[in-house]
Amino acid sequence: MATSCTSASVREVAEAPLPELEGVLRRYGAGPKTGVFTDGSCEGNPGPGGWGFVWVQDDAIVAQKRGSEPATTNNRMELTALIEAFRTLPADAEITVFSDSDLCVKTVNEWAAGWERRGWRRKTGPIANLELVQTLWSEAKRHPRVALRWIRAHDGSRWNEYADALAESWLSR
Repeated sequence: MATSCTSASVREVAEAPLPELEGVLRRYGAGPKTGVFTDGSCEGNPGPGGWGFVWVQDDAIVAQKRGSEPATTNNRMELTALIEAFRTLPADAEITVFSDSDLCVKTVNEWAAGWERRGWRRKTGPIANLELVQTLWSEAKRHPRVALRWIRAHDGSRWNEYADALAESWLSR
C-alpha cells in the first residue's frame, strides 16, 4: 500500500539520515521498501528510553522522528513510537505500519476494540499503560486504511533496523 498525500507537517519532520544511522543504511538492505517502521528501547526496564519511527516510500525517507524519556519502560516507548507515527500520517493514508512489538500489534489488532466495549477493562485485570493504549487506539481508528503489522526484530530488515537505531540514538544525545 502507498500513501497518496503528503502534508506540511510531514515535511517538517523529514530530515536527512542522522550521521550515526548512515551505517545502518550501508549494512542492511533486506525487507519492505515502503511503510512506516517504529521501535522503542529502554536501558533497564524501567530506565531511560527512546523511541523512533521512519516513514519510507520506495526505499527513500519521507519522514522520521525520535524522542526520549528519562524514566520509562520499553513498552511505553514502543507505544509512543506508534502513536507518533500514526499522528504523522494523513487521515487518508493507505500504508502499512510495522512494529517489532508483538504486544503492541496484538493490542491494536486484537484486543483494544473489546477493551473499549468493556469500558477499558480486561477480564484478567487492569490494562498496563492505559492512557497510551487509548491514544494509540484512537489514532488507529482515525486511520482506517493503515494496516499495523508485526515484523521480526533484528533480522536485517533495513528500515526496522533503522527504526531501532533511531530509538537507541537517544544514548548519543
